[in-house]
Amino acid sequence: MHPTPTKVGPMALIEFRGVKKAFGPKVVYRDLNLDINEREVLTIIGGSGQGKSVMLKMLIGLLDIDGGNISFDGQEISGMTEAQYAPVRRRVAMLFQAGALFDSLNTKENVAYGLREQLAMSELEISERVRESLTYVGLPGTEETAPADLSAGMKKRVSLARALAIRPEVLLYDEPTTGLDPINVTRIADLIRYLNETLDVTSVVVTHDMDTALAISDRIAMIHEGFVIFSGTPDELRTSDNPQVRDFIEGNAPVDEDTETLLRSAG
Repeated sequence: MHPTPTKVGPMALIEFRGVKKAFGPKVVYRDLNLDINEREVLTIIGGSGQGKSVMLKMLIGLLDIDGGNISFDGQEISGMTEAQYAPVRRRVAMLFQAGALFDSLNTKENVAYGLREQLAMSELEISERVRESLTYVGLPGTEETAPADLSAGMKKRVSLARALAIRPEVLLYDEPTTGLDPINVTRIADLIRYLNETLDVTSVVVTHDMDTALAISDRIAMIHEGFVIFSGTPDELRTSDNPQVRDFIEGNAPVDEDTETLLRSAG
C-alpha cells in the first residue's frame, strides 16, 4: 500500500485529489494527492517516466485527467473548457523544458507574446513590462536580439521573462536546468529562488537535478509508480529511510526509457 503523505491545509493554493491518468495501458497516476501551498517553492522529483511533466500539463489543462479532481484557489479546474481555463492561465505561467521561443521573433516580441494574447495593454505599457521582465532575469537591453544569437542559458532566461511578463501568481518550471552548463544551472536556480521571494509567486519545479532541488526548495515531493511517496523539506528528504527515495537521491533508481518515450509522444 502506498502512503499519501500530504495533508489538506488552509494555505493550499493548488490541490490534486485522487487524480488518475493513463496513456492507453500505461498508468501514470493511480491516486495522486498533493497540496501546493501559496508562495512556496515545491520541487517534484522522481525517475524518468513517472509523470512529473504530465502533472504540470494536467494543472494548466493541456492534458485531461481520467479521474479525481484538481482545484486552484478553491475552484475545481479539472474538466474545464478552453474558454473556462483562460482566467486560470492568466494566473499560471509555465517555463517549458525546451524554452519554446519563436525563432521568427526578437526577444522583445517573444517576451511580449503573452501580453498581446492575454492582456489589454498599450504599446508603451508592453515595452515597459518587457523591459522590467528582462531586467528581472538579468538580460536588460536585449530586446532586439534574435533567438539564434542567444546562448542556451540566455534562451532559458528569455523564456522565463516571457512567463514573468503576465505577472502570474504561479510559475511552473519543467526541467529548467536541463542542457545547461554548471554556471547557468546555478544562475537559473538562483533566479527561481529570487523571483519567488521578490514577486511572492508560488513556484512548482520539475527537475532531475538533485543539487538544484535541495538548494531552492521549501518542500520536495517524490512521485513513484503513480503515487506521491514522499513530501517534506530538503532536510527531511536527506534523512528519509524510504528505500525508493534513498535509491533516487543516491542515483540508484533505474531509468525506464520506454515509459519516458511513451509519455513524451503523448504530449
